[in-house]
Amino acid sequence: MFLLSLTSAFPPYSFTQQECWEGMRDSPPALALKASSRSLLQKILLGNSGIERRHFCLPNPPELFSRDAGSLNQAFEQNAPSIAAQALTTALDQAETRPADLDAIFISTCTGYLCPGLSSHVAEKTGMRRDAYLQDLAGLGCGAALPTLRSASHFLSAHPAATVAVIAVEICSAAFFMDDDAGVLISLCLFGDGASASIWSGRPPRHRPAYQAQSFRTAHYPEDRELIRFVNDGGKLKNKLHRSVPALAARAVADLHRASGENPGHILAHPGGRDVMDAIERELRCAPLTESREVLRQFGNLSSPSVMIALEKHLAGGQPSDRIWLTAFGAGFSCHSAQLVRV
Repeated sequence: MFLLSLTSAFPPYSFTQQECWEGMRDSPPALALKASSRSLLQKILLGNSGIERRHFCLPNPPELFSRDAGSLNQAFEQNAPSIAAQALTTALDQAETRPADLDAIFISTCTGYLCPGLSSHVAEKTGMRRDAYLQDLAGLGCGAALPTLRSASHFLSAHPAATVAVIAVEICSAAFFMDDDAGVLISLCLFGDGASASIWSGRPPRHRPAYQAQSFRTAHYPEDRELIRFVNDGGKLKNKLHRSVPALAARAVADLHRASGENPGHILAHPGGRDVMDAIERELRCAPLTESREVLRQFGNLSSPSVMIALEKHLAGGQPSDRIWLTAFGAGFSCHSAQLVRV
């Protein structure tokens, strides 16, 4: 499969970490926390988290922490399709492709639930054909973008003349939860909302170089499932995040990196957080993960779109590498990788 375009989209409301702290510190949910929990929130939001700003779908941060389960899912249903469609429309424009030319769309998300899925809503919003193939992937967590690409590659192998869209979209603010669990509090200090969309073809474009996605790999560690996952708490999504996750992610990434050969290319990793980036760099003994850290700085942890937005930044940097190694990880515990080769 060959990359034709790659873009991203974000909600219009963005806040610095300090603005998030100032907005939430006197809210009823925050005041109900233990003093130690409030201190942890303040330490992360005002400290060196590697994050400067995050985007949310609501203009008022305190509302994010005081909504019931129904209104949180309503926020997902209202915003996820529109942000995904915005990213897709821009990607189509860049690829000089019409929505009616798309033969399939693959969408991943884990921060809300719709039936029919997001693909139905996005297909309607963008004007895709009625006979286009629609595929939704759920439950893959932060690592979802790469297995979603892998699914798209299987479709293109069967239909090499086809053109497909791949979207990762998360409304992480629809899954914010506040209680005295340290992992829960860390999560709500890290995540933001956004989407990535890319257009792919089964055949290389004429008259210009392109990147071919190949060498997809996955590793599962079900024995570590309880260390990072969503649980349902009173109808709300509650993110469990254990302090061992940075080391776990780094070891899993290193396993896939070794399996990919001696020189898999320039490394772009899902920016799960500052400690995750530090752990991966130590484990791989690699150069700083500059683009991944930049995504974290500008947007926070976006969950599944993050690694693709790091790729977007790398490609826009002026001197993209001939070989690029992508890796993403999350709930499962699972870790994924893919390689892009310029052809």
